[in-house]
Amino acid sequence: MTRSPQLRRLHFLNALFAPLTGHDLYLAQQIDDAIATTLGEAEQRTPSDPAFIAATARLFEKLCSTQPQHGFFHWDAGADDTGASPLFTRAGLMTGLKLLAPFAESTLLVTNLRTAHCPPERRWTGRRQRDYDDSLALIRDLAAARTRRSANLNLLFL
Repeated sequence: MTRSPQLRRLHFLNALFAPLTGHDLYLAQQIDDAIATTLGEAEQRTPSDPAFIAATARLFEKLCSTQPQHGFFHWDAGADDTGASPLFTRAGLMTGLKLLAPFAESTLLVTNLRTAHCPPERRWTGRRQRDYDDSLALIRDLAAARTRRSANLNLLFL
């Protein structure tokens, strides 16, 4: 087994679960082991694997529900064909930001944004890259504008 997929998973898990675990790598390893037991062939799975993302998001949401001071919202841009358009990006994020508004600490996980802009069977063009960069800027600006100054929002892209 190469260490690269496992190392990538641990970095992802450490970043995602840091608000709950305090950047404890030992806990990130235990979380990785827990997810690996639920997924087949876990050692080959990367953080961009849809099954790994779904299992991680479910676990994180479950942990956040036990901690009333931390909110969580997962927006999957690739869930339908409209995720790459600015209008639907804004609508999806506003739904999440409204849910996260009451929390002093929260995490907003954005997944499959690259795939929504350029499916795997297509190649990146200058226009697709500009649209992707514009979507990233829109998400960052919207999160900054719609989050209370006293709140701490962790914005993660995968």
